[in-house]
Amino acid sequence: MKNFSYIQPTTLDDALRATDTSEQFDILAGGTTMVDLLKLDAIAPERIIDISRIASLEGYTFDDENLRFGALARMSDVGDDKTLAQICPALTESLWKAASSQLRHAARLGGNILQRTRCPYFRETHYACNKRNPGSGCAALDGGDTGLHAILGGSEQCVAMYPGDWAQALIAFDAVVTVVSSKGTRLIEFADLHVPPGDTPDIETTLKEGEIVTQISVPVSAAMKGSHYLKARERESYAFASASAAVGVLEDGGVITEARIALGGVASIPWRAREAEEYLEGVRLDEASAFETGRIAFSEANPLEGSAYKIKLGASVVAGALLTAQKRARQEG
Repeated sequence: MKNFSYIQPTTLDDALRATDTSEQFDILAGGTTMVDLLKLDAIAPERIIDISRIASLEGYTFDDENLRFGALARMSDVGDDKTLAQICPALTESLWKAASSQLRHAARLGGNILQRTRCPYFRETHYACNKRNPGSGCAALDGGDTGLHAILGGSEQCVAMYPGDWAQALIAFDAVVTVVSSKGTRLIEFADLHVPPGDTPDIETTLKEGEIVTQISVPVSAAMKGSHYLKARERESYAFASASAAVGVLEDGGVITEARIALGGVASIPWRAREAEEYLEGVRLDEASAFETGRIAFSEANPLEGSAYKIKLGASVVAGALLTAQKRARQEG
């Protein structure tokens, strides 16, 4: 680990002032990912701005129009919230399936959505990685193990997978992220926050220099009550997803009138399966149409040999998530 300066502001204004520096800096919230990357020398900031003591960013509130989450709300508090579980099960399920109770207690929501890839070639610095060291190459594409890599949204430069769980529920339900800098406040549609690797895999988000995430807002929708987050993984105990799906459905007379489908564990960024949503709307959801929806969700997948299994697995996960969501929607109806 390389030496760095460390600042722990207690107000947002102080944090913004700390970003006014010529040093290359990173923002630390819960630290459950960043500390690992520092130890591995996968990142080496000159300054760390630890915002975990800014109390104004810790809360979360619900009303009839929006669910609002402070960037420093803990995963454990939100994931275990019984009121939220009634409003939108997919949001709480995607949090408590994401990590152990110890990690969820430390991790914060703002940091969670910005977590870096778990690609071993990014984390182990002796491998070539265009995301960590632009222009150095990609060990995964050069014959490496690709069993947990992306099959959607990758490029000739990078096939690293976005590892998060909560992000799938957020993108499925049209979340909006509030960011603040010394230049003012900006709202970013969650679907526009993350950037596919393209030719610049080192650029992962649309955040600008000095911007700090302060809030995540999710508009309340009728499809929330009929929602579910389903995650397939190599082991039951808090592994990263091999494939996952956050879905929500609304029925009228047995026909789907609204469908929301997002995919995890399979893409370079949080992935909204809009073609699959369009197919399902106006259709009677049963086992056959659920699996067809899953097939459509992965119709543009471009796997490597090691990740090809994710197409069939992912389609099954989508189908299973939809059928569970349908049961919930009918119970609420």
